[in-house]
Amino acid sequence: MLYRKLGQTGERVSILGFGCMRLPVFNEKPEMIDQEKAAQLLHYAIDSGINYIDTAYPYHKGRSESFLGDALKDGYREMVYIATKLPSWDIKSREDMDIYLEEQLRKLNTDHIDFYLVHSLNSDYWKNLTELGLFDFLDSAIDDGRIKYAGFSFHDDNETFREIVDAYSWSLCQIQYNIVDEYYQAGKDGLFYAADKGLGIVIMEPMRGGCLAEMVPGDIRKVWDSCDVQRSPAQWCLEYLWDYKEVDVVLSGMSNIKQLEMNLKAAENGYSGLLTTEERNIISKVGDMYRTKLAVDCGGCRYCLPCPVGVNIPLNFKYLNNASIFNNIEMTRKNYINHLGNERKASKCTGCGQCESRCPQHIPIIKTLQKVVDVLEK
Repeated sequence: MLYRKLGQTGERVSILGFGCMRLPVFNEKPEMIDQEKAAQLLHYAIDSGINYIDTAYPYHKGRSESFLGDALKDGYREMVYIATKLPSWDIKSREDMDIYLEEQLRKLNTDHIDFYLVHSLNSDYWKNLTELGLFDFLDSAIDDGRIKYAGFSFHDDNETFREIVDAYSWSLCQIQYNIVDEYYQAGKDGLFYAADKGLGIVIMEPMRGGCLAEMVPGDIRKVWDSCDVQRSPAQWCLEYLWDYKEVDVVLSGMSNIKQLEMNLKAAENGYSGLLTTEERNIISKVGDMYRTKLAVDCGGCRYCLPCPVGVNIPLNFKYLNNASIFNNIEMTRKNYINHLGNERKASKCTGCGQCESRCPQHIPIIKTLQKVVDVLEK
């Protein structure tokens, strides 16, 4: 495993981080973590050199942190850095911040959190948190040792990103960035801006929820294959990010051993400045091709869930993108009908709008779900 120093912290972190938002689950109970399989996967990752473990309060409906607290016993806690996040949307007072942190420490079975991030910051959450005393909370939690370094994850525009970077002495930030999202949210400009300020850079959604590794249409596959050095689409996505010297950690939500082993193999070659001009041009071309094909700009972050009536919004959007990217509506419609069942389909949407206020991409979810109905159900 290769390691890089995380910003100005001096901490050496693995270039591949283990994301705990997509742990193995039971087929019959997809909301429940398969503790045995997930622990085996996590231990394999740590034994292979991964030392950056990322979770958050809402992952797996609040079960992810408790899973980690159990899985990191028997010496594993001392081998890793834990990153978790303050649930920004639930904070109504200064006291709430301490209440959530104390609960997370208990769930994680630890006396300190190495990297504590303010979760999913946007302009609305940011205004509320700063008015309630966020900086005082972070300073006091660092001073008393409950957290070691403070950071934030981000979903808004570049102007808001710069404002947040400049407002506090952050140690790290976590941004969505990949071959498609170079100019989205914080974007490339934000990546460089934060790195120049000394922040460690953690990348989330390197494959847009796995779509860039799994949903590869024939014309894009041909472009990948035209390069002299052959890589899987997942390798292209990861090596594109590691090519930046500013990027310290790339998170991947790995659900099985095959995904983990593939990413570990790619990480062996994760040096900055490794890609050639030709390879960078190929990546740029593929990014442009994907951007023209997307029907909905959903990265599968799942912040829109749970839906009160059970609609699986990201999965609906994945199938809509499948139809658009592969230009095969009949095949996609068949898979959509077979895989979603009656309760998770777009047509079950009641238009309550709860999801839209939580979407970091500001997708018009209700309108787009109706498009899913029109394309795949009618």
